[in-house]
Amino acid sequence: MHTSHSNIRLRIIKDRLFLALVVLLSFAMIVPLLLIIFHIVKNGIGVINWEFLTALPRPMGETGGGIANALAGTMMLIVLASLIAIPLGVLAGIYLAEQKTGRIASGVRLCMEVLQGIPSIVIGIVAYAWVVISMGTFSALSGSVALAIMMLPVIVRSTEETLRLVPDILREASLALGVSYARTVLKIIVPSGLTGILTGILLAIARITGETAPLLFTAFGNPYMSLNVLKPVDSLPLMIFNYATSPYPEWHAKAWGAALVLVVFVMGMNFTAKVIAKRWKVQF
Repeated sequence: MHTSHSNIRLRIIKDRLFLALVVLLSFAMIVPLLLIIFHIVKNGIGVINWEFLTALPRPMGETGGGIANALAGTMMLIVLASLIAIPLGVLAGIYLAEQKTGRIASGVRLCMEVLQGIPSIVIGIVAYAWVVISMGTFSALSGSVALAIMMLPVIVRSTEETLRLVPDILREASLALGVSYARTVLKIIVPSGLTGILTGILLAIARITGETAPLLFTAFGNPYMSLNVLKPVDSLPLMIFNYATSPYPEWHAKAWGAALVLVVFVMGMNFTAKVIAKRWKVQF
C-alpha cells in the first residue's frame, strides 16, 4: 500500500514538473517577440503623430516631415501585387483541389513548394531582369510583380487546403440536381470556402508587406509622392532601410516610427486572418 501511494505521488510530481516545463518553454518562445515589440514601441511611439503620417519627408536639417509617400507606395504595391497574384493563385488552388492526382497537378504543387523556398532577394533580381531592364526604369509595377510572385505559393496552398475541407456532399448534391461541373465549383464549392481563401490572401499580404530585398531592385524608392505605377515609389520597408542605415539621428527616429507603423499593420493583418480562420472552422 505504501509503495502504491509513493508511485502515485511520484507520477503527480512528474506530471507537474512536465507541465511547468511546458509552460516555461512556451513563455520562453513568446519572450523574444515581446522584447522586439517593446523595443519598437519604446523607440517609435514618440515619433508618431498626425504630421508623421500625412506629411512628406523633408530634407535633412529641416524639422518635421513624415512618411506619407511611403504609406501611399506601400498601399500601391500591395494593391497591384494582389491584383496580379490573387486571381492566378485562387484559380491554381481550385485546380489543385479538384485535381488531386495527375502529373500536371503534382508538377504545380512541386513548383509552389520550390517557389516558397526561394529567397526574396533572388525573386527581386528575377523581377529586375524581367521588368526593370525591359522597361528601362524602376517602377511600382516591377515591385508588384516581385511581391506577387512571393504571394502565389501562400494563396495557392491556402485555397487548395480550404477547398479540400469543403464537404463532398455539397458537390454531389449540386451535380445530382443537374448543375454543370464548372457551375458547381464556381457557385457552390468556392463560395463555401470563401472565408478560408480570404484568410490565405490576408496572410499572403502580411507576408509581403515587410519585404525589402526585392524592392531594392524594383521599386527602388522615391522621396516624393508618386502614384504612377510606371515610376519608382517608396515603401515602408525601403524607408526603414534607408533611414536606419543613414548617419542622421533624426532619420533613425523616423525609422523607428515607420517600423512601428509597419509592425502594427502586419500584426493587424495576421490577427484578422486568425479571426476569419477561426470562424470558418466553426462553420464547418
